[in-house]
Amino acid sequence: MSLKAITSDKVVINQRIIPATIIYSSESGKIIEIYENQILTDLENIALLQYDISECLNVSPKVILPGLVDSHVHLNDPGRSEWEGFETGTKSALSGGVTTVVDMPLNATPPTSNIKNLNSKIAATKNNIWCDVAFWGALIPENLDDLIPMVKAGVRGFKGFLCHSGIDEYKNIDKEYIKVAMETLKSYDTKLLFHAELIDDNHTIEDIPNDNNSKYNKFLRSRPDQFETDGIQLVIDCLKEIENVHPNFGAHIVHLASDKPLSIIEIAKQNKLPLTVETCFHYLTLTSETIPDSCTQYKCCPPIRSNDTRLLLWDALRKGLITSVVSDHSPCTSELKKLESGDFMEAWGGISSVGLNLPLIWTSGRGIRKPISLIEIVKWCCENTAKQAGVDNIKGYIKVGHDADFVVFDPYHKYIYNDIHSHFKNKLTPYHGMELSGKVNMTILRGNTVYYHNKFTSMESQGTLILNT
Repeated sequence: MSLKAITSDKVVINQRIIPATIIYSSESGKIIEIYENQILTDLENIALLQYDISECLNVSPKVILPGLVDSHVHLNDPGRSEWEGFETGTKSALSGGVTTVVDMPLNATPPTSNIKNLNSKIAATKNNIWCDVAFWGALIPENLDDLIPMVKAGVRGFKGFLCHSGIDEYKNIDKEYIKVAMETLKSYDTKLLFHAELIDDNHTIEDIPNDNNSKYNKFLRSRPDQFETDGIQLVIDCLKEIENVHPNFGAHIVHLASDKPLSIIEIAKQNKLPLTVETCFHYLTLTSETIPDSCTQYKCCPPIRSNDTRLLLWDALRKGLITSVVSDHSPCTSELKKLESGDFMEAWGGISSVGLNLPLIWTSGRGIRKPISLIEIVKWCCENTAKQAGVDNIKGYIKVGHDADFVVFDPYHKYIYNDIHSHFKNKLTPYHGMELSGKVNMTILRGNTVYYHNKFTSMESQGTLILNT
């Protein structure tokens, strides 16, 4: 078996940045051996290791990271592929060093709520995915009997909404449903994910005229922090009632945008409840104070909040109250974004960012009081996201036996981001014109170089489905 080697004076392994040489196979797609604190720069040196090495690449001084795992991505395929689709979404992921995405059960039509619908999604991926893809299933009122069959079919867990999802065919769930779902699934290696905004229908927005929907502040005040706090408290209350759970069973709060629930999250963790929490690149990067009128590309739910909130979310990441950072890539067409009217109240809520993961978190994280490290990024965006999706036995780490998924990252490269250069089907983000630091030079997926210096290396899809690990 012919093997390959990649080496650098900076490789993130076991929460360290060290020189290392990695031997891997493009046939099996696995990491074969790792030589820590060794940079082997030519085939003669490699030959001394008694391996049949066909290629040795030294990428110093760039950094080798494990391929990122983005565990919150809406690819909207099948049914709404005009919003994104598997091809453009997974190509976007690869271009930013994301080698694995976990696809959300909405906004596909039909949603991934039963085996039949899961199979339609699997069929839509055929010859159409450029990175590896796993799936979340749905928690909707009518599918309790479908949950265990979907676990056995390989979905990584299930997502439910405590408020209207934005899609009529994906109804929200209540406390009674959650309790039954938790009891049904507690013996399985799976996760229950929650969009935890518990909306008070009696909430009113004062001081802002009803017709002034171009003001971001009006939308922000329509979804106050209390909605998130109440939703997370409901999930915690349900967790308190279950016992004798599988070691890998748990509840997960998606896209935390507010600092106000952090105190109850901390208490839940102190009480050893199986709860994890994610936030998103946009909540760590953008602030409500700087969002212009009518710029609906900034709308998402929960909303982007203040700079003070942003900094407290960074603190919570450092403390481990928030465990992972994801994109919540949620694109739509420009018409649904209401760009012409600039109506925040009517526009679709969602931000496109899969593939911008590394430059966004590196840029924003280097600008806070205590700058972040690449070691922390790997923890939040590779290791913990892989654990959350139950794929950490093959993804998220540079380890012997794991998939040979690598990112070659230049942390010092600065540039102005332009939407037109993205691979998204709908090229609209709130990051257009922003100066970013950090660029992905190469992405290796299961031992094959799939992206190199702004180009995909194959005209054919390279991705595989992750259904059982």
